[in-house]
Amino acid sequence: MSQPPMAIAAPDAEPAAAPWSQQPKPLADRLDVELERGLDAAQVRQRLERFGRNELRVDAAVPAWRHLLSQFHDPLVYLLLAAVGITLLLWGVEGASGWPIDALVIGVIVLLNALLGFLQEVKSQRAAAALARLTAVTSAVLRDGVPLRVPSAELVPGDLLQLSEGDRIGADARLLQANALRVQEASLTGESEAVLKDAAQLAPDTPLAERANMVFKGTAVVQGTGLALVTATGMNTEMGRIAHLLATTPEEATPLQKEVRQIGVMLGRAVLLIAVVVVVTVLLMTEIRSLADVEAVLLLGVSLAVAAVPEGLPAILSLVLAIGVQRMASRSAIVKKLSSVETLGSASVICTDKTGTLTRSEMAIERVMTASGCSCPEGVGYEPVGDIRHQGRLVEPGPLHSELVLMLSGGSLAGNADLRQQADGSWVIQGDPTEAAFLVAERKLGVHERRRERFERIAEIPFTSERKRMAVLAIDHEHEDRRVIIVKGAPDVLLQLCSAARVGMDVVPMSEAIRARALADVDELSDAALRTLSVAYRPLAADEDEQSGAALEQALIFVGTVGIIDPPRAEAAVAIQEAQRAGIRIIMITGDHPRTAARIASDLGIIEAGASALTGVELDALDEAGLAEAVRSTSVYARVDPSHKLRIVDALQAQGHVVAMTGDGVNDAPALKSADIGVAMGITGTEVTKEAGKMILADDNFATIVAAVREGRGILDNIRKFLRYLLSSNMGEVLTVFLGVLGARALGLIDASGAVVLPLLATQILWINLVTDSGPALAMGVDPHGADVMQRRPRRPDERIIDARMWSGVLQTGLVMALATLLTLDLLLPGGMIEGSQSLETARTAAFTVLVFAQLFNTFNARSESVSAWRGLFDNRLLWAAVALGVALQLAVVQWQWLNLAFGTRPLTLGQWGLCVAMGSSVLWFSELRKLWLRRRDAGRNR
Repeated sequence: MSQPPMAIAAPDAEPAAAPWSQQPKPLADRLDVELERGLDAAQVRQRLERFGRNELRVDAAVPAWRHLLSQFHDPLVYLLLAAVGITLLLWGVEGASGWPIDALVIGVIVLLNALLGFLQEVKSQRAAAALARLTAVTSAVLRDGVPLRVPSAELVPGDLLQLSEGDRIGADARLLQANALRVQEASLTGESEAVLKDAAQLAPDTPLAERANMVFKGTAVVQGTGLALVTATGMNTEMGRIAHLLATTPEEATPLQKEVRQIGVMLGRAVLLIAVVVVVTVLLMTEIRSLADVEAVLLLGVSLAVAAVPEGLPAILSLVLAIGVQRMASRSAIVKKLSSVETLGSASVICTDKTGTLTRSEMAIERVMTASGCSCPEGVGYEPVGDIRHQGRLVEPGPLHSELVLMLSGGSLAGNADLRQQADGSWVIQGDPTEAAFLVAERKLGVHERRRERFERIAEIPFTSERKRMAVLAIDHEHEDRRVIIVKGAPDVLLQLCSAARVGMDVVPMSEAIRARALADVDELSDAALRTLSVAYRPLAADEDEQSGAALEQALIFVGTVGIIDPPRAEAAVAIQEAQRAGIRIIMITGDHPRTAARIASDLGIIEAGASALTGVELDALDEAGLAEAVRSTSVYARVDPSHKLRIVDALQAQGHVVAMTGDGVNDAPALKSADIGVAMGITGTEVTKEAGKMILADDNFATIVAAVREGRGILDNIRKFLRYLLSSNMGEVLTVFLGVLGARALGLIDASGAVVLPLLATQILWINLVTDSGPALAMGVDPHGADVMQRRPRRPDERIIDARMWSGVLQTGLVMALATLLTLDLLLPGGMIEGSQSLETARTAAFTVLVFAQLFNTFNARSESVSAWRGLFDNRLLWAAVALGVALQLAVVQWQWLNLAFGTRPLTLGQWGLCVAMGSSVLWFSELRKLWLRRRDAGRNR
């Protein structure tokens, strides 16, 4: 059941609009702060009072009792509660003697269903609270000219943040200084690489992912230092904006919830109509002599209502979905809302993030271009396992190997990342993932220990956006402790600084041919959407001063260029192919660069090679009609922010798609909540995303989504099976009572006073619904999935679970049940069309038993609309056990004397039992003939 969203306060007016477009001094003046000293204590106190604490404000959580009450908000439950009310009313009118068994049993069923749903969904609606926990950090600030570390919750607009490596940024802030500052913003923008920051002024319309002079609350510094002026706190931050979007995004009812509600409404109307018709008919046909006669007629109406309403449907539906949840959990897909199981099976579009979902979120060197050609490291991730090959062959010691040693060891030395193996054997990094890629490749070459022993770093010239390179000075212990400078940076910049090149073991002058070859290598890597970095070096002369800095970066020896990428998951491509075969469209939505997004999407088979991505800026330029057209043809979106993701999801839903949205970052949370089913990553996902999603992938494996889709489709098939069974069985009960009343005189259902006698008692009907129906229906809910479950197109949102063909089968099967039951009654009862000799109680017991057996035979029919019941007859052992239990219970209720009184039954003879079995099996033979006709008709249409 849907829950009311947790309310989060909307953002206040921003203290500084578009701060990235303003110069530091005017911005500081506007915020009334001295850039040399920061705020004083009085200013901090005043601003805390004005703007509040730097927290995401969350209203009081919805109490548990309201969550429990919301489980009753369903038309089918209303119908059951109405039946309880009418039954209690009549029980009271009759003097309230004994126990109102009917009302108590139905009430218990309704309560158990509500408790099951409540317990499964109790963890929902905590996203905003998780967001607040995510950002509970401390920050270094300058106040009154004194450096302090204060709780981030106490930051105010105008504070001066002092940033250093490893800091979690406590508020949105405009950079004043940035010294080789890199910030990991993947959880906010989707950018896989750490972002190099620059204090330069930007245009007002600069997208979120490109605001290089801003740092944002909840992101992390991975390298360098900086000084920043706080411009927004609390709900005014970008993370606060996401929290507000998350709280104000409505949750959509799932297709299954919508259809079950429609079934409840329809059954309610049908029950009312049929009950009124029968009651009016009986009143017209029967002479009313007293109030007791009126009560008897009303009791007949209630009995009919009990017959029409499948009391066990809500509980069985919840149980089947709960079993599906357990199955998915065993496959690493944790579903938080029961109804989401079916929704995933109906998904026609999966919108997925790139970083960490389709890719490993681990930067890796894919190609190394040196004078001797292209070399490719094998393996994925940070685990340094795999060889390095050139033209398919393992790199052996020689000229190429010498080039690779300089390239990878030089790139590793000119960096500050660290690669470590943890106690459990896994490998993790600290620092910039791009720098870590060199460390991994170096270990694959097997020269990392030699580099550590050979070189001793003595100085660093940091990376800046102006220089586009970094350099280190080191002592080379293998060459008489000679000093050497190693430079790593943008290829075009390094080539301008080089006067020679490394070719094998030799150093040769930089000719135009070598330069052209190097530039061609860079173009090749860039065309493949790889990030390029080059490495160069030079031994220093004895008289060169280490303090000369950038002046040392001249006459360098060019080594080569690497192409780096966050590689796609190998299993993701296979899963995408299976999803596409199942008619599911895959759409990538990411904050990463368009060329990188298109490359990954092409590698995974989401788009054709050469297709482009649509950017957030281009999306902003589209009106609703343009957006609708774009989402029909575009499968890759890049440089998008959370509002773009919401627009895309909404546009797809408006076109009738059932949308699943995957993601791991904070920026994905609003779209996850808006989608028909949000799928959060369990390992790399933030707590915010996990709480916003309806399903969590415990292994972060995209392939698990496809497995969950397969399970969801199988569950949907099983839901159709037990709905077909329950509705046809209840239709048999309704038609038995309805036709029995209408044909009472022909059947001999008239007592000595001329009053109409019911063909079945209310308690007998309740017995059938709660005992005989429930076991087989639950067993059908875990029926083995068909082999073609992933070979069909997704179910359209407008396609009913119970379509016209199923309703036709339900009506026909119910009619056969009713006719078989009433024919048995007429065979045994005196005074009908066929003269019998048994008492009313015995004839009613036999009819009651025929209806039970007819429903038990119907369990095998209901497993398929057109496939013979004999195919796979013994595949579901649980179904056979449920049928056996139903037979045993019916034997007990008929043959045991102490149950005869409670249910108005009489013991039957062996011959009468044989008659009941034969009449009950008529449903099986009729259904087999109907399925044969359907198969031949469908085969004729397909020719």
